[in-house]
Amino acid sequence: MTAHTAPAFEVIARPEDVTPELRRQLIACWETVANAGGAVIAAAFPLPPVSACDVGPVVDELVRGLDPRRGRLLVAVIGGALAGWLVVRRDLHPLVAHCGVVNHVQTHPRFRGRGIGAALMDRVRDVARDEMGLERLTLAARAGLGLEDFYRKLGWVEVGRWPGALRIAPGDDRDEILMSLAL
Repeated sequence: MTAHTAPAFEVIARPEDVTPELRRQLIACWETVANAGGAVIAAAFPLPPVSACDVGPVVDELVRGLDPRRGRLLVAVIGGALAGWLVVRRDLHPLVAHCGVVNHVQTHPRFRGRGIGAALMDRVRDVARDEMGLERLTLAARAGLGLEDFYRKLGWVEVGRWPGALRIAPGDDRDEILMSLAL
């Protein structure tokens, strides 16, 4: 077994803290993951193949939405390279302000198999609970990729499905799996 360097984590809560280099790496990661078949397609860009021109405006919008009260960008870095990232957000409405949503969970393909995704999901628990005061996290995952098993092993519970909600291609409809984690 080969020993791998553990990632360093950075939590970013303000748009001005996203450097041009980090922005570039976020776009490149998302483009690479999406084109490799990852379940990280955004409504604002087409189905793969996607380019940096498709992904860039979506990353910019995501960055503009960072706010210490509402959301964080969590990045995992190894040797200066972005190994993975995710976003955790909360809605400030009093009925749901105790809950957060995890989105855009990505591990760069060149770092797959090193536990980066699991490490991000472990770290986001601490960020959500300790920095944001959240009590529960939710996420939606695409069926057919084994993602529900990945999240289940990390303590997440399936709470529902939207059958056939995601059309990957004609004749390839997938369930959207809704998952929850008490913190």
